[in-house]
Amino acid sequence: MSKAKQAADNGSAQGRVITEMRRRIISGELPAGGSLSEIALAESFGVSRTPVREALKQLQTEGLVEIRPRVGTFVTAPSRREITELFEMKELLEGAAARLLARRGRVPELDRLEENLVEADAAVAADDKARYAELVEEFHDLLITGADNAKLEAHYRILMNQLAYSRLVMTSLSQPGRALQSDREHHNVVELIIAKDGDSAERVMRDHVRASRLALMAGLAALGNA
Repeated sequence: MSKAKQAADNGSAQGRVITEMRRRIISGELPAGGSLSEIALAESFGVSRTPVREALKQLQTEGLVEIRPRVGTFVTAPSRREITELFEMKELLEGAAARLLARRGRVPELDRLEENLVEADAAVAADDKARYAELVEEFHDLLITGADNAKLEAHYRILMNQLAYSRLVMTSLSQPGRALQSDREHHNVVELIIAKDGDSAERVMRDHVRASRLALMAGLAALGNA
């Protein structure tokens, strides 16, 4: 095999490993603090250790894994302080997104947000927290894409990957009454966006993110993880 072909194959394998490892970490399939073995991963993906090693380096730059020389590689486990800092950034970005979306008028993302609220109401009424958690993620994703700001969205995606938000949503929703309150907060945000009140939409969205962080911290404390 030529060096050029080998490099191309390694690059393709590396991309595949990065994508799948990122998914597993964000979803919680790979637990925070868990150890990662280059050898085991290479065998699992059917590749050599080189693309796995390079993939792990990339994931480290994204804040998803921690490589400790002469110790090992681990799935990043954000500290209480780091979670707080990430949520502070989430608050700023989502607040800005709500303001930007309010300026755009009746765009497709707004129609989808209203559909999301209908489904969320039903999930809360049925006490289906798993379904509501999915709709929460969709709500925030629609808000960001609806802002139509590529730079904001790029920073937001990196932030959410580092936060591994998917594995935290259920912890937040475990707090009594939080799902219902969260649903009401979503309704308030959308109503202000429809009214094109960008200032209020930003303020209420930021309040919502802060409330979610407080519920998350309470949930983590109850689990003994804070």
